[in-house]
Amino acid sequence: MTRHKKKRGQTGTQPQRLEVRMEEMAAALARTRALLSAEDHALFTNMVDTLAWVQAELQTKDASIDRLRKMIFGASSEKTRDVLGDGTGDTGATPSAEMPGAQAASPPTQDPAAPRPKAPGHGKNGAVAYTGATQVTVAHPHLHSGEACPGCTSGKLYPQSEPAKLVRITGVAPLSATVYERERLRCNLCGEVYTAPSPAGVGEEKYDATATSMVGLFKYGVGVPFNRIEKLQDGLKIPLPAATQWDLVQAAAKTLAPAHEELLNQAAQSPVLYNDDTTMKVLQLTKAQRAAALADDVKGERTGIFTSGIVATDAGHKIALFFTGVRHAGENLNAVLARRSPDLPAPIHMCDGLSRNVPSDFDTVLGCCLAHARRKHVELAESFPAQVRFVLETLREVYITDARARNEGLTPDQRLTLHQQESAPRMAALEQWMQAQFTQRIIEPNSTLGAAILYMQKRWSELTLFLRVAGAPLDNNLCERILKKAILHRRNALFYRTLNGAHVGDIFMSLIHTAELNHIAPFEYLVTLQRNPATVAAHPADWMPWNYQATLAQRGAGPDPPS
Repeated sequence: MTRHKKKRGQTGTQPQRLEVRMEEMAAALARTRALLSAEDHALFTNMVDTLAWVQAELQTKDASIDRLRKMIFGASSEKTRDVLGDGTGDTGATPSAEMPGAQAASPPTQDPAAPRPKAPGHGKNGAVAYTGATQVTVAHPHLHSGEACPGCTSGKLYPQSEPAKLVRITGVAPLSATVYERERLRCNLCGEVYTAPSPAGVGEEKYDATATSMVGLFKYGVGVPFNRIEKLQDGLKIPLPAATQWDLVQAAAKTLAPAHEELLNQAAQSPVLYNDDTTMKVLQLTKAQRAAALADDVKGERTGIFTSGIVATDAGHKIALFFTGVRHAGENLNAVLARRSPDLPAPIHMCDGLSRNVPSDFDTVLGCCLAHARRKHVELAESFPAQVRFVLETLREVYITDARARNEGLTPDQRLTLHQQESAPRMAALEQWMQAQFTQRIIEPNSTLGAAILYMQKRWSELTLFLRVAGAPLDNNLCERILKKAILHRRNALFYRTLNGAHVGDIFMSLIHTAELNHIAPFEYLVTLQRNPATVAAHPADWMPWNYQATLAQRGAGPDPPS
């Protein structure tokens, strides 16, 4: 181990290197045992062990400082061109051509060395992007259509099909307020007081559906905690205490519950389901509550708390569901599939390789995430550059084929045929290459690369489900993306206080992110649900993000009357 020592009088940061063996450090720690308390001695021991681990990693894996940074903080990007570097031998040849133990696969669908076209645009949005903006028509103050041209005096003016557009963006408070001063008149004889009525469309309640929707969208949509919203509103002289915000979303959750229940019912009927977990914290969670939330067949005490994400996809729409509690993703998927019609076939189920993501009570057509298997090789790019290159370039061609099927709008059966023609030879070559690494003793099974290869071999049938079943996805990235919403909330708000608070958050997150997956404005959707509570409760299937606008058009009426 290397120890650094500053020279006397040295004010800079350049230390002097001293070589210190681990035996010397252990002896020094033993001598300090009698001088330090047990807590301090344990602290210093852990510090030395951590330093020794870092040095061991650098030595045994021949890692650079950049690799150590990636080990601690993770890689900034997993794209093949970023992992392998620019100009790292991409010649357009088949990835398997020069690798020992590999057989030639079908040629790549595009030349990896070809320059990537620059994305159009310059980071600015044109007027067409502001679909939610107020549209104002401005007529010319002096000229009109049909008049003589003031320039040439001979021609006539006529309107252009496309007007000149100017976008003007102004700042407003997230929640604004209006104070209505209603006049009051009092009779000087009988004392009767007459108060002016509220303006048309203004109810007696202080907070309307737009206020509640904005608070819910800030808190559960973009991860802004209640106390930060309170501070922001105080700075704008429109106070909104955090306790009031909680009262608003808690009451709104009861109104939104029928739509959330319908999402659960429709998700259960979907042909493809994704799921995964992330950790969460609930402060007030008793042993009795934990036991009540777990199934009877779960043995022992479970201490972890999770937010499970489930995504259900159908031909026309996508549904995002969140569940926070002590159950794992597979147990929450069990609860969803319990709503599934028994006449439907088993759904396709995509997840990573963890067994806790698999439902125990229902049959599914299981597929494993190809991106997870790929990531295990990305982490070894510096230690095994040639082998990692072969794996990444092979999988890149598979993803290119899948992207082409998506861009061309192929049906699931057409997509399956395309993958069988183009991706099946590549995956077969990859499978033979992995086997050859062990049979030809090129890679040691106990090495880090050997572990990554064994991970793929054990799950090969699930990883290649897309080559046998129409509609099977390649990876679980869709679910990983929606879980980022829960992670954003966790990083900002840190925790839920109670299970009830977690359930309120699950309802809002499910509705908000389902609307986003279907390219619907979540704010408008939440407002509509709250303004039509009776009809939403009576017919929730008509008020899903993908059809609520058609329901409003068919009704041709305003919101439900207040109860």
